[in-house]
Amino acid sequence: MKNKAPVSKNEELTATIEDLTYQGMGVAKVDGYPLFVAGALPGEQVKLHVLKADKKYGFAKAIDYLTTSPDRVAPGKKELVQTGIAPLQHWTYAAQLKYKRKLVTDLLQKSHLSNLEVAPTVGMENPSGYRNKAQVPARDFKGQLTTGFFRRGSHNFVPLEDYFIQDPRIDEVILVVRDILREFKVPAYNEEKHTGVIRNVMVRRGHYSGEVMVVLVTKTKKLMGAAEISAQIQEKCSDVVSVIQNINSEKTNVILGKTSKVLRGRNYIQDQLNGLTFNISAQSFYQVNPVQTEKLYARAVELADLTGTETVVDAYCGIGTISLSLAQAAKQVYGVEIVPEAIADAKENARLNNLKNLTFETGNAEDALAKWVSDGIQPDVIMVDPPRKGLTENFIEAAVKAAPQKVVYVSCNPATLVRDIERFGEQGYSVIGALEPFDQFPQTTHVETIAVLEKAAD
Repeated sequence: MKNKAPVSKNEELTATIEDLTYQGMGVAKVDGYPLFVAGALPGEQVKLHVLKADKKYGFAKAIDYLTTSPDRVAPGKKELVQTGIAPLQHWTYAAQLKYKRKLVTDLLQKSHLSNLEVAPTVGMENPSGYRNKAQVPARDFKGQLTTGFFRRGSHNFVPLEDYFIQDPRIDEVILVVRDILREFKVPAYNEEKHTGVIRNVMVRRGHYSGEVMVVLVTKTKKLMGAAEISAQIQEKCSDVVSVIQNINSEKTNVILGKTSKVLRGRNYIQDQLNGLTFNISAQSFYQVNPVQTEKLYARAVELADLTGTETVVDAYCGIGTISLSLAQAAKQVYGVEIVPEAIADAKENARLNNLKNLTFETGNAEDALAKWVSDGIQPDVIMVDPPRKGLTENFIEAAVKAAPQKVVYVSCNPATLVRDIERFGEQGYSVIGALEPFDQFPQTTHVETIAVLEKAAD
């Protein structure tokens, strides 16, 4: 006989929220059966309306709060929760920081690693207006090109002017660009019909330099009035030093296409990070929270505990943001990255900062590491800052074979970090000190974590 859920669709019931998922949804339990409730916080007694009841879990919406959490704050715009831009904005910042530490400790417990210590989450003084990059869709809304965002889990468009977590100057520039595009009657992209011109407006801003880049992502190769549009953008926003058209003619959710052309100004903006200067192009990966990134990277380099005699490998080096900091403290740094444009940027950034003890290569992290080891290069420290999917088994194998004394792991996904800690553990590397969470994305459910692994003594 099939297991039947203890609740049914459209049923109304009262329950207490016990926990929060890693997506920031409240969890209520009915006879052990979890109901996920958007916007509800732990400890709150809530009257629920069941929206969906699958065999193992269901979804419900709160129709009345019988008690509210002392950590609840009056939310800003409901659109920021609906779109997933700021799903935790209704929670005090102190509670958000505790929640992010708990995300890491819960995952360690599930993997029987509860002996590992987790430090308190490193937060921000001002946990809003921190993002130095925005990628906002442009769609036709009530007959005119409008910028906004999509509702979470759907493609329903929500017009937005204030994004709360973005640098306020970026929000201002987006509105100026939107109005210029309207003036020139440039059609917005239509996803269903795959017609129109402007798909997205991307804006980057240097935290220290104040330099701004505007990228118009178009479906078409030709942008009518491109010269006039870009001239007006610069005229109305004197801080814009780069206006770029990026062409993405594919039917895809990927934002940027492969081809970019400069319409006006330079093809990069410049900014500083921990006293180093970086050129940042449209396609560059550059951490979006500069204030926290300085803390995160400075701590990662500190934990590498370099004396000036070491050889360091920076896998997933991007445009060299960590590599250059490492180079100031190490004898030699080797960086690898799969994206050729990022390596070109990394080499230029090393030149810009007059750092000569760096070698950058394009390629797969595990292949480059294996090649360097076969060439007789012995890394003392390996620094990793991988994408959300974490490290491949092949990379861990290559890293263990390289036999560094220490691996410093900067993670944007605690689930894959914990998995990789287990894998390294099987190969004789164990965590030393506490795992250190950093709040790179306040008002959201994401957390970055640093872990240091050390080779067991032979």
